[in-house]
Amino acid sequence: MRNGEETFLADQKRRENIRNIAIIAHVDHGKTTLVNQLLKQSDTLPEHMNLEDRAMDSNAIERERGITILSKNTAVSYKGTTINILDTPGHADFGGEVERIMHMVDGALLLVDAYEGPMPQTRFVLQKALEAGVKPVVVVNKIDRPGARPAEVLDEVLELFIELGANDEQLEFPVVYASALNGTSSYSDDPADQEETMDPIFDTIIKAIPAPIDNEDEPLQFQITMLDWDDYVGRIGVGRVYRGKIKVGDEVTVMKLDGSKQNFRVTKLFGYFGLKRNEIKEAKAGDIIAISGINDIFVGETIASKENPEALPILRIDPPT
Repeated sequence: MRNGEETFLADQKRRENIRNIAIIAHVDHGKTTLVNQLLKQSDTLPEHMNLEDRAMDSNAIERERGITILSKNTAVSYKGTTINILDTPGHADFGGEVERIMHMVDGALLLVDAYEGPMPQTRFVLQKALEAGVKPVVVVNKIDRPGARPAEVLDEVLELFIELGANDEQLEFPVVYASALNGTSSYSDDPADQEETMDPIFDTIIKAIPAPIDNEDEPLQFQITMLDWDDYVGRIGVGRVYRGKIKVGDEVTVMKLDGSKQNFRVTKLFGYFGLKRNEIKEAKAGDIIAISGINDIFVGETIASKENPEALPILRIDPPT
């Protein structure tokens, strides 16, 4: 379990209309392509909207190099459930990003190429997910690739889970086979059985990934995991509300990295839907949101209630490069 959680948490009330997941994989195994398909095939984007091939890669270096460096988050709607999706880097050089994201989510989709199988970065990102205690779902991607060997690859994935010390629950991972490029998926490892839909992936997420615990009545705890920037409001802190709720206009306390405290008033909150960041008035436990109103907010800091200011454990922060 994570953060001292015990098995009794399974009996707590949960927000069943939300799932928080990360997508992890070795470089070029199809993470960003899969996210694009989930956006296209969910109840999220206008029918007339066309996505760029790498819609989640907004950083100029990412577009130039064709890789994901910084974590991105989006949200899709599927059959009344909001699925917050975080697309993470596959490079070990950005391990701090991956590690922090694992503490924002309750599950992870592990993509593995049906021909290449687990690769060095597969091991790295899976280890981070297992250490954080998130629920894994395996997606064997590129099932239609010439030379694909899905049965062997699945055995290799299982061996990797065992080698990395996965617990019994993590070893019972569900499997979906897909071609993200073509927008197809299936529960069968036969390429001929692929269906022209992402529904098997959506349905598996909702069934297998735990919903966030609904503890909105407890004192606020919201941790900054990523930073963003807006030309109008300046620096923005992105993270998950772990406990309680937060509203525009609230007076809250920032638990700084040096142990000091700073009070401020929340001026703007943002939620994510599709590729947009929208202003919202309130958020509560389980939501992944962004906040503005304090210029010197940093990754790892906790925003808490003034009445009960408790800091969450400080997350790993990569040194400047």
